[in-house]
Amino acid sequence: MAQLARISVIGAGLMGHGIALTFARHGHEVRVFDAVPESLAALEGRVAASLQSLGLDAETVGDTLSRIEAAPSLPDCVSSADVVVEAAPEKLDVKKRIFAEVEEAAPGHCLLASNTSVIPITSIMEGLADKARGLGTHWWNPAHMIPLVEVIRTQWTAETALGTIMELLASIGKTPVRVEKDVPGFIGNRLQHALWREAMSLVEKGICSADAVDTVIKSSFGRRLAVLGPLENADLIGTDLSLDIHENVLFDLESRREPLPVLRRLVEAGKLGMKSGEGFRKWKPGDAQATQARVAAYLREIEKLT
Repeated sequence: MAQLARISVIGAGLMGHGIALTFARHGHEVRVFDAVPESLAALEGRVAASLQSLGLDAETVGDTLSRIEAAPSLPDCVSSADVVVEAAPEKLDVKKRIFAEVEEAAPGHCLLASNTSVIPITSIMEGLADKARGLGTHWWNPAHMIPLVEVIRTQWTAETALGTIMELLASIGKTPVRVEKDVPGFIGNRLQHALWREAMSLVEKGICSADAVDTVIKSSFGRRLAVLGPLENADLIGTDLSLDIHENVLFDLESRREPLPVLRRLVEAGKLGMKSGEGFRKWKPGDAQATQARVAAYLREIEKLT
């Protein structure tokens, strides 16, 4: 099935188009539906732009586009699918409605996957008649450039469904990781936002500036994270030294269980980051596009190295 799966993607936006083009690049026929006509109409152009950003030639771009089809309705999109990946907005009621419609229209063998970074997969899939085929696939943005996909099991997910999706994702060049318990944030976002909380706390307490935080991370351990994970690093320096460090620093780290006041104040003041011109740092028009381009260029270089 990993080589022959017919893929349907619900959602043609930021994540959906990236998921669709990734499957299509590896030879899969992909059908895409979006309830917003403007988003569906923009699918081909968005996919073409993302493929070009990868530095692919015109022939490869054309071949990939030829394998992606915009479907006129959700039932039409999923009627012959082997796998459905939902990439709709992060609203639980919307996702549950989508899967109710998908389950009614898709073949009985079809696996049903939700791409979400914040909503428990269990909550999304609890209304299915056949819960064994429901699971989570958390792709990271940009979906066509970041290798990781977290594959989340619910209490009902069949082992065969999980194994099939893991095999399928590996066959298209992704790095799938099993998440055996459906916890908020899965793995990656729990780790990422633990770091963000401490970063914000350092600024809030006047220990350093936002620029200093970002510089320290980018100029030190951030450089090796792509090749040396935190637990590898703990073993590299020794668990005994790791224990000594923790005994001397953990007591002083940020541990509040709610969003920090500094973040709430920024949001309440309309300082929403690059889109408003100021957040933790000040930004000029065009900075968001420049930052995205810089990240894309870096990811392309990392992909060549790895």
